[in-house]
Amino acid sequence: GDLMSLIIPANTLASGGYQVANSCRFDGTSAYLSRTQGTPTDVDKYTISVWFKRSALFNGAYQNIIGTDHQSVREAIRFNDDADSLTWDFKNASNTKSNITPNQLFRDVAAWYHLVCIFDSANGTANLRRRIFLNGTEITSFAAVTYNAQNEDGNLNKGGQNIVIGIPAAANNFFNGYMSEFVFVDGQALTPDGNFGEFDEDSGIWKPIDVSGLTFGNNGFYLDFEDSGALGADVSGNTNNFTVNNLTAIDQ
Repeated sequence: GDLMSLIIPANTLASGGYQVANSCRFDGTSAYLSRTQGTPTDVDKYTISVWFKRSALFNGAYQNIIGTDHQSVREAIRFNDDADSLTWDFKNASNTKSNITPNQLFRDVAAWYHLVCIFDSANGTANLRRRIFLNGTEITSFAAVTYNAQNEDGNLNKGGQNIVIGIPAAANNFFNGYMSEFVFVDGQALTPDGNFGEFDEDSGIWKPIDVSGLTFGNNGFYLDFEDSGALGADVSGNTNNFTVNNLTAIDQ
């Protein structure tokens, strides 16, 4: 596929002005994070940002970045069981589905990628209700795309909703790789440039910036994985901490 890959040695993210110290390793067999959402700032508007590096590609297995923990009413951003395509999958209580699958393929296990997904279902323009950015650039070419209805509630930000990082809903398939700088912003539709990253003025390479000054909203969180004894710790100021499942200090 046509990939814009940020390749950085030794599993670190770095730029001239901002250094990302840590990531979290998900082993592909049992590791994941989980939490229950509280009352949202806006159930219909949120932004997800994460840097990730895949370690292995599996045919026949889904690898979840983030999603709900059940299938009946679901939302998930995941790699599909064809091993290298990505889908932002959505299904409501009426079994109405709306899925977005970019044409880009994610085959490079030596590259760090940055993904931003914006949910803004109140938007009057259908293709602005869900947007995906890869390494700072919006994806506009899709293998499949169906947008959700206007004002349809997002499943990831509902009060009482259980969400998981690293495992798909109702499936025993786990993410295999690294995640870093995992951010959830409740109540804002934020594009990546200037909020989560920037293009280097000399090389043009997309690079991380400090996100700690963002306004995160009620359910917002920022996982920087800097505390090896609490890899699910939210440092946004909200203390929306995740429960750690089969992750230890060695996974920092």
